[in-house]
Amino acid sequence: MAEAKAKEPILVVKHLKQHFPINRKFTVKAVDDISFEINAGETYGLVGESGSGKSTTGRSIIRLYKPTAGSIVFNGREIGGKMSQEDIKELRTNMQMIFQDPMACLNPRMKVLDIIAEGLDVHHAYSSQEERNEKVYQMLELVGLSREHASRYPHLFSGGQRQRIGIARALILNPDLIIADEAISALDVSIQAQVVNLMKKIQRESNIAYLFIAHDLSMVKYISDRIGVLHLGHLVESGTSDEIFSNPLHPYTKSLLSAIPSPNPIVEKKRTSLTYDYKTSGLNYEAGTEHYVSDTHYVLGTDEDFARFQAEAGMH
Repeated sequence: MAEAKAKEPILVVKHLKQHFPINRKFTVKAVDDISFEINAGETYGLVGESGSGKSTTGRSIIRLYKPTAGSIVFNGREIGGKMSQEDIKELRTNMQMIFQDPMACLNPRMKVLDIIAEGLDVHHAYSSQEERNEKVYQMLELVGLSREHASRYPHLFSGGQRQRIGIARALILNPDLIIADEAISALDVSIQAQVVNLMKKIQRESNIAYLFIAHDLSMVKYISDRIGVLHLGHLVESGTSDEIFSNPLHPYTKSLLSAIPSPNPIVEKKRTSLTYDYKTSGLNYEAGTEHYVSDTHYVLGTDEDFARFQAEAGMH
């Protein structure tokens, strides 16, 4: 029974919609009926171009936005609708977020010690000031910084160091799920690798789950167990990293993958980028349903679309 419970997803999102009314006649459907789940210790990568609804999805899940419709079940609790005080505490302690711009989300008037300890202070998760400070020092060392950094202000750090402070703040309450919203896109490539390797190391040690939101497909492939491709608020394809990269079915997924530059100049010279325009594609996301290629790999489309995708991929 314990084993069955361990295999239950930590997060289950079903038919999530996040609409923003602009006026009486027009509503932006930022996220329109998407479903996915994340298991403990797993990284689910969410990719797509700017404006596809990636960040909105993350903010709806952590309830920075109130979802228009749909179900969000976290640790067995429904958090998509009205929440009790107990539900709110469960969400605020066991789900955390790492934001894109590390400087914008760190209070410039607070020292690093107090920034990282904010979660501890809010939830009174310590019995003495010494215990509070010691927890912060341990977290600083875990993310590759030192105790001496605790007494400094955010403007004295580099971009990569600030992001490490953001990660330390997210980890201080030992959450089960972290939503990383474009957490590395503002950093240099070499620093990106350091931060992603740090996140993978922490995951191995703590079995934490990540929802990794990004548009850098190479980095998403490196860190993710499974990947969801988002376009115009719809999850058009989802599967394991290998399935998405070796056997993409949806034309939008193919166009994204074809845009990845190759480090080999000979291969790069021959690379051709595929173009995809939803308006001229003949596809209708709202009429489509999930068609499964395997237990983990599905693509959005009508029966006719799915047959065409399979034919184009040489599948029967």
